[in-house]
Amino acid sequence: MTNTNITNFRKDIYNMLENTIKYNEPINITTKNGNAVVISEEDYNSIMETLYITSIPKLKDEIIKRAEDKDENYIDESEVTW
Repeated sequence: MTNTNITNFRKDIYNMLENTIKYNEPINITTKNGNAVVISEEDYNSIMETLYITSIPKLKDEIIKRAEDKDENYIDESEVTW
């Protein structure tokens, strides 16, 4: 995480945001009234999806269970007739 104060953030906002987008590196911006964190849209969407999935009862356990299943329990998608 990149740490900066609001003055330095204002001076270099373009480059800092580009790095956040390109490298998914959050920015912690400190001000005299508190702090703020800037994250990429990709990270934001990932967090929202994770929160949604974990909010559904038993879904997380089902995902973990399926991930541990052996491959022979499934057929290849090329074998599925649509």
